[in-house]
Amino acid sequence: MRSKLKSAFNQTLKTLVMISPMLLAVIGLIGLFKTYITPEMLHTLFNGSVLHDMLMGVGLGGLSVGQPFLSYIIGGELLDEGASFYGVTAFILAFVTLGVVQLPLEFAIFGFRFALLRNLLSLLFAFVLSWAIAFTLGAFS
Repeated sequence: MRSKLKSAFNQTLKTLVMISPMLLAVIGLIGLFKTYITPEMLHTLFNGSVLHDMLMGVGLGGLSVGQPFLSYIIGGELLDEGASFYGVTAFILAFVTLGVVQLPLEFAIFGFRFALLRNLLSLLFAFVLSWAIAFTLGAFS
């Protein structure tokens, strides 16, 4: 029993050490976001129009591709600053699924047709799902 506990503790410690640089980077990015991105800037990007907010969310998310846990933190900050659910859900979906930055690598690994089709479907579903999620959340609140 003691050896299992010690092994689990060591694994947890290794994982914490492994992800700590990314956690520090997230904390730093949130600090920069809070300092340099004003609510006025966000209101110009996300103005409350459903289509405009979804376009901005998909555009920003597709260009700043990243890990899902980062998108939730950024999305929460966007919501706190007054961005709409439509824009934030579109951002989160595009951030995680669209691969604009790594598109050349995808072309090389998976082939042009597959990579293009995957990204086009991700783009389409980012719009459809962001609308559906925001609509559903609006209906229940």
